Amino acid sequence: MRMAPGLKRGNVRPARGALLLSVICLLAGCPVPSAKRATSTAAGPPAPAIAGSLAAGHEGRPYDVVGSESLLTVVVYRAGPLARSGHNHVITSHDLAGTFYVPPELARVSFELHVPVAGFSVDEPEARAAEGADFPPEVPPAAVAGTRHNMLGEAVLAADQFPEIILTARRINLAAEPQHAWAEVEARVRGQSHIVRLAVSFELQGEQLSVNGTLPLKQTELGLTPLSALMGALQVQDEMRVRFHIVAHRTRPS
Repeated sequence: MRMAPGLKRGNVRPARGALLLSVICLLAGCPVPSAKRATSTAAGPPAPAIAGSLAAGHEGRPYDVVGSESLLTVVVYRAGPLARSGHNHVITSHDLAGTFYVPPELARVSFELHVPVAGFSVDEPEARAAEGADFPPEVPPAAVAGTRHNMLGEAVLAADQFPEIILTARRINLAAEPQHAWAEVEARVRGQSHIVRLAVSFELQGEQLSVNGTLPLKQTELGLTPLSALMGALQVQDEMRVRFHIVAHRTRPS
């Protein structure tokens, strides 16, 4: 999910700087893709229908997400014959916002979450340490900065035009108990909507709601194009691993 900054015509110094950053990114495992970008938003075969309630609108008690207590983690892997020259990366967000709505009938839980893309952090030491041996700590600062710059750039998330990712519940299937639920979620990325299906667990204790889950998710399922360079010798895997821990507190009446 990374892309090198564009070059400006007639400006020699920025062009050299961009070229240098591109080389650094290639060696760091964040390859520069070709100028063409896939325009298809197909997310592969449609997800199986989920037995459950369609979350049409919101009903029930609101629980506001506490960003400081919540965490979204996206793990991106290197690939290709030159993969050992690069790095796996851990992308995190501590800025989740939104609301869960919890009615007496838990199968009708609904939510809308907002993820500000400018808040994404790349390769925090604690996050890399938590992922194990495949994520050694020695990532050059230039590689971290280049990865984040490319990720937020026009070719990937286009943060200036689309400042947030929005996740909205469409269907919830609690499968008889909230600890083993399925959710069909509409993910709005770069202004386009894609449907993903994920396993989640809900835990409601008094004034606090906790939601946890993990899932493999392909970049192409979100309308993004996995990056490749050097004729495929250095790549970013299409499949990412997404993990989330969300804490929401019951909204107090104003």
